[in-house]
Amino acid sequence: MNNIRPDLKWILNHHKNPDLTLCQQLFSPEVARKARRFHRQIPGFKMSPLLAMPNLAQMFGVGGIWVKDESVRLQLNSFKVLGGSYAVYRYLKQRLGADEELTYAELTSAETRQKLGKITFATATDGNHGRGIAWAAQKLEHDCVVYVHAETSKPRIDAIRSYGATVKIIAGNYDDAVRQIVIDAKENDWAVISDTSWEGYTEIPTWIMQGYTTMMAEIQEQFAGQGITRPTHVFVQAGVGALAASVIGYYHALFPGDAPRCIVVEPETADCLYQSMQIGDGKPHRIDGELDTIMAGLACGEPSPVAWQILKEAACCFVTCPDYVAAKGMRIYGTPLAGDPFIVSGESGAVTLGALVS
Repeated sequence: MNNIRPDLKWILNHHKNPDLTLCQQLFSPEVARKARRFHRQIPGFKMSPLLAMPNLAQMFGVGGIWVKDESVRLQLNSFKVLGGSYAVYRYLKQRLGADEELTYAELTSAETRQKLGKITFATATDGNHGRGIAWAAQKLEHDCVVYVHAETSKPRIDAIRSYGATVKIIAGNYDDAVRQIVIDAKENDWAVISDTSWEGYTEIPTWIMQGYTTMMAEIQEQFAGQGITRPTHVFVQAGVGALAASVIGYYHALFPGDAPRCIVVEPETADCLYQSMQIGDGKPHRIDGELDTIMAGLACGEPSPVAWQILKEAACCFVTCPDYVAAKGMRIYGTPLAGDPFIVSGESGAVTLGALVS
């Protein structure tokens, strides 16, 4: 373990011979192209901005700082809809027995709805993932049930309900909500679309991670327009690790042997990935407790095993930090240096910038 400062800790991944086979299998350029083709068919879909912060970069003596701004993604203000919508699409495609890719028009046709009947999609969430599933279910005219933990804020719950979902509040934390939805889904014949995995349940979480690759494919297109081949370093936030594994897996598949150095950032009270790396036995480890943090979207105590398989091999570094780091990132976004863009970000999205400048 190494310290940047007493309350901000980091640990390097000293894996000398990483096995990157899974990165190539799950996040190949062709996999990313399929996900992006689906997303581009969604009405109203457009590329989210990649914003440069040149003056902040100059202050810290680096060549450039860029931020992928997901606050305008399909009016849901989050990248999560990319993974959720793609997983719902893949689930329906599989249920229909379709070998070829389906168009969005085919997916929403009366004929398809008649074949499928009314499906109830179910998930547990800290907020944005559940909203993404509720949005996708509503668009495709299916039902949705979302479990949230007791500390979930009312605005987050209301946002999920605004897309027609039934929301149930579960005592405990996010991981307790996940365990309960699995039990109830079996009893009610619901289709679980979870962004975390467990034994016997890895396919759908993998689809979600593959859906996130649309964001990285956009970034690469936007960089190419500026004459940039790739970033040198990527800071990515993590809860169960799905987004981080997608980002890291994508870049290792796209640039084998020359991927950017990827830094995974977590809250200190919900740092299950950091703790798993520190234990060092190659296994994902659960942490217990209230997981109390202002970074509500990252308040997860149990790594997704399928995401961990990517992260333990390919992540460069794991950082754990207190809440003030996220608050610092939000302040910088909200009061940028003259000439840098104003960016709207919540705590979970801002912690990466806070970690970079701390």
